[in-house]
Amino acid sequence: MAIPMKMRASTDAIKVLITHPSQNGLAKVNGVLIPALFIKNIKVAVNGKVVADGQWGGGMAKDPYLNFKVQGMKAGDKVTVNVVDTSGDTGASEATVS
Repeated sequence: MAIPMKMRASTDAIKVLITHPSQNGLAKVNGVLIPALFIKNIKVAVNGKVVADGQWGGGMAKDPYLNFKVQGMKAGDKVTVNVVDTSGDTGASEATVS
């Protein structure tokens, strides 16, 4: 199943909202552990050049929000974000810098 994302990219910042339940594997429902399920890898590229490559763990919040700046971005640049979770599901989003 694809991981849904919303992204905005401007010359000032890249903002990404990832819709994901993010379970750390320690919570229980009726005495039964809920299996761990979280984003384990995120990769951000501008015009094909990787500018961020992160490994996340079970401590990430539900529906993580990412907001950061990349120097040198200009209008028309292409930003891509790819994520993979612990179940192997992937998500991708693409935006043009405005």
